[in-house]
Amino acid sequence: MAGLYFEQFKPDQVFKHEIRRTVTEADNIWFCAATYNPAQIHIDAEYCRNTEFGKPLVNSIFTLGLVLGLSIQDTTLGTTVANLGMTDTKFPKPVFAGDTIRSVTTVVDLRESKSRPENGIVTFRHEGYNQRDELVCTTLRQALMLRVPNT
Repeated sequence: MAGLYFEQFKPDQVFKHEIRRTVTEADNIWFCAATYNPAQIHIDAEYCRNTEFGKPLVNSIFTLGLVLGLSIQDTTLGTTVANLGMTDTKFPKPVFAGDTIRSVTTVVDLRESKSRPENGIVTFRHEGYNQRDELVCTTLRQALMLRVPNT
């Protein structure tokens, strides 16, 4: 199990995740199809030629999922009970097919669960950057985490 237990996280702990991923046009088209999002700004290159971007934008929810996914192996793989929510999600720069995304995670807060003593709640700030080190996504995620098992 690669993930950390609640007690293994520390406030202000930073994870610079090694795994990066280049987004493809196929990723974006598949994601839009799978989520029934027919927005022209994501799937219609001809339409996008006349926008300020000049080409299709990668669906922001795909970007969010990728930024979170890139963080899992180092932080929560096998130790997350559930995601409780995400707040303050922002997409300051667009993502395009061909961009390579990397993630940085910071532990913002830790607290014991009042209703589930076998768990704790960790608030993570996830940040996604493109190959030019431009911030493309940020979110705060609250995760219900396993505590170290009693042996």
